[in-house]
Amino acid sequence: MPTTAASPFPTLTLAASVHAEMVAACLAGYPLEACGLLGGHPDGESALATACYPAPNVAASSRVYTVEPRAMLRADRAAEDAGLSVLGVWHSHTHTDAYPSPTDIGQAPDPDWWYVLVSLRDVEPVVRAYRIRDGAVVERPIALQ
Repeated sequence: MPTTAASPFPTLTLAASVHAEMVAACLAGYPLEACGLLGGHPDGESALATACYPAPNVAASSRVYTVEPRAMLRADRAAEDAGLSVLGVWHSHTHTDAYPSPTDIGQAPDPDWWYVLVSLRDVEPVVRAYRIRDGAVVERPIALQ
């Protein structure tokens, strides 16, 4: 998605179905952190996510997550088969804000990925997107399509 005058910052656009599936997976995984990957189309610094790939959290924790490696491989293959790219990772925070923790920042594997957090701390889930590069966290807008 190109940057527009209405949104001067790189934006992650989520298909409404991707947003709904991601939030539902986070709620279903509670009280543990849930996680998964996003597939879609990168466009420079922006991206359109059209696929959601929930994955087991092998850490089985309410404080940290680890995407199950075989699920990561399956998501990568499914994205490639659909003509998509893996855009990044999402996970829930069960008791804190939708902001990357020091562990999240330290484990951010790819500076080109989107890091999406779903906070379940409040009654309504809060979804926020970030880019993490060299330990620097920058929030980016999310648009729903």
